[in-house]
Amino acid sequence: MSDSAVDSDEVRHVADLARVDLAEEELERFAEQFGEILDAFETLDEVPEIERESDLVNVMRPDEVRDSLDQEQALQNAPEDEEGFFKGPKVS
Repeated sequence: MSDSAVDSDEVRHVADLARVDLAEEELERFAEQFGEILDAFETLDEVPEIERESDLVNVMRPDEVRDSLDQEQALQNAPEDEEGFFKGPKVS
């Protein structure tokens, strides 16, 4: 990268706003990295637009209201229950 879009003064300013202490060599390194990130975003602008696909449609079945199990039926095959609830193993 020839000319960085971000200089160390801008990095220092942002670091001060974020209350982050940076050493001088970190300022230079971050300025270069920020410049590379901005270059990557500029590259994204060069990606050609494509024709948009049609909107997605819901292929799921509609919800249907049905009778559910009563409490006794739900607990019928439970290995253990307590006061009308499923009882599971203790977690320590």
